[in-house]
Amino acid sequence: MIEPYLFFHGRCEEALRFYEQAFEARVEVTMRFRESPAPPGRELPEGWGEKVMHASFLIGDARVMLSDADTDQPARFQGFALNVNFGSEEEARRVFERLGNGGRVDMPLGPTFYASCFGMVTDRFGVQWMVTVARPQPA
Repeated sequence: MIEPYLFFHGRCEEALRFYEQAFEARVEVTMRFRESPAPPGRELPEGWGEKVMHASFLIGDARVMLSDADTDQPARFQGFALNVNFGSEEEARRVFERLGNGGRVDMPLGPTFYASCFGMVTDRFGVQWMVTVARPQPA
C-alpha cells in the first residue's frame, strides 16, 4: 500500500480543512509540533508550536498524510498527481468543482476512451488531482 505524504510548509491546517470539505473526508489525527513527545532536534521557527507536525485524513479507505514540515519554504508539488476514483459522475463533479475552487482546471471533467468521466485539476495549494469514474466493465 502506498500512502502519499504531502508537505505544506506553513499552510497544512488550511489544506487539511480544504480537503476535509472538498472530499467530505474524515480527519484521523492532527498533531501539533508543541505536542510532540520528542524534542525537535533543532529550534523551530517562531510560532511553529501550533503548526501541524502530522495529520491524516481518509478519502473512503485511502489515507493521505500531511504536515507543515517545520519550514516556511514554499511547497512544490511537481512530477506527480493524485488519482481519486469515484463511483458516480455526480460525486466526481462535486469534488472536482471543490478542488478547482481557487485552483486551476488542467483538463475539464468529461468522458474519455478509458473512463466514463475524467478530469485533472490543480488545487489552490499546487497539488494536481486526477478525478476518475471508471467505465462499467462488460459482464
